[in-house]
Amino acid sequence: MSDEAKEQRKQEPPQSVLAKSLTIGFVSGVLWSTLGAISYYFHFSEVSPASFIFRSFWQTNWTSSFLAEILAVIIVGLLSILVSLIYYLLLKRKNGMWPGLLLGIVVFSAVFFALNPIFSAVPTWSDLTSDTYVTSVCLFILYGVFIGYSISYEFHEYNQQPK
Repeated sequence: MSDEAKEQRKQEPPQSVLAKSLTIGFVSGVLWSTLGAISYYFHFSEVSPASFIFRSFWQTNWTSSFLAEILAVIIVGLLSILVSLIYYLLLKRKNGMWPGLLLGIVVFSAVFFALNPIFSAVPTWSDLTSDTYVTSVCLFILYGVFIGYSISYEFHEYNQQPK
């Protein structure tokens, strides 16, 4: 057997479920906040990731730039690692879409209601348009379901493998 065939037979060492969960958190934060930035660009939403991360704290020209959106997306990805860690610790054993859906609603409520006074660039709930309501709720629910399904799947797959 050639060295190339032997090399192909080698498998990568399995990554722990926790490490995969942290990766899932970062990827989901980047993915869904990018879609949030796109929805802001196309005027489906009045807020973008940069509205929360930068515009609420600094009123300068660069916070409305493309660079600010990119940096905000990366920061949201890093913050999502914390959300996925919480999901991993509390709900990794749960199956189905409901735990993830509830996670999305909880994160949405935390951002738009509990933390809204901190974000001066984000209008209050009563001042937002219906397009922003629908877009934001849907993005947060999809974010939560993505994290929930992915972490639960990895947990159950890891525990079903013969050791």
